[in-house]
Amino acid sequence: MAGPDPAVAAVRAAVRDFLRRTAYPATELAVAVSGGADSLALAAACAFVGPRAGLRVHGLIVDHQLQAESAAVANRAAAQLSGLGLAEVRVIPVDVHGSGGPEAAARRARYGALRAANPAPDALVLLGHTRDDQAETVLLGLGRGSGPRSLAGMRELDPPWGRPLLELPRETTECACAALDLEPWQDPHNADPRYTRVRLRHEVLPLLEQVLQGGVAAALARTATQLRDDLSALDELAEALRPELTGADGGLAVDALAAHPSAVRRRVLRGWLTEAGVRELSDPQLRAVEALITHWRGQGGVWLPGSLVARRAHGRLLVHHEVTGT
Repeated sequence: MAGPDPAVAAVRAAVRDFLRRTAYPATELAVAVSGGADSLALAAACAFVGPRAGLRVHGLIVDHQLQAESAAVANRAAAQLSGLGLAEVRVIPVDVHGSGGPEAAARRARYGALRAANPAPDALVLLGHTRDDQAETVLLGLGRGSGPRSLAGMRELDPPWGRPLLELPRETTECACAALDLEPWQDPHNADPRYTRVRLRHEVLPLLEQVLQGGVAAALARTATQLRDDLSALDELAEALRPELTGADGGLAVDALAAHPSAVRRRVLRGWLTEAGVRELSDPQLRAVEALITHWRGQGGVWLPGSLVARRAHGRLLVHHEVTGT
């Protein structure tokens, strides 16, 4: 008896390996489905692998309501998921608004809806990002000078998100859908050159593949993996160091912290500020706080999100709420 199509087998193996590597603890599993080839192939693999691993698989479809036929697209995807035998399929309409442009606003709405719809506190929501998506993310970060954390790309496991397909090319998911008679939706936004990622996908990456004679997407994804390993080591070092530098008053010992390399120092500061309640810390803000250590000239405090201020006093860094008059 013939086995499954090679592309179908590859996607199933990716999901099976992901569940084994993460020692998946939950009995519920969710898959975010846009209707495109990547997420449909992922959902089909989860529908096959999940029940065999004792998991109830949920399909979550976010309708951004940004296009005239969005409801029809979402319902068509839901019908295909129901045909795969998922335990539950939900279409979640969202309102897209806010700052940062339509892409950023849609992303916030989508991730917020998926997080809220997660079927269990310890469950993951699997996303259909592929090796090609990873390569595009690395290129975007490189072009914007966003630093190593951005170049490290997307993590395979970043609870509540999981990305089992980061080692597979987009071509594999497309072939898997064809073999399973699934009909992916072709999002017109994915062909609109007004979007930077679209031009990367259709213009920049093909040109790089031609000039460098192939293998560029895989090489960029490999680079992201290597950087993540390095970043994880530095993060662990900083996390172990921070309690040693933190006093009973919650402040950091300036001289002791100054003795460490900047890559470790900034990670200690970021963790310390996050623990103190600072949210959405920008790189310029972090470097301004670091300057209280490395370029101390008696300057005042650094204002931070949440009406917090970091100050240096008596050889220690302290962070506190600033009380302002009316």
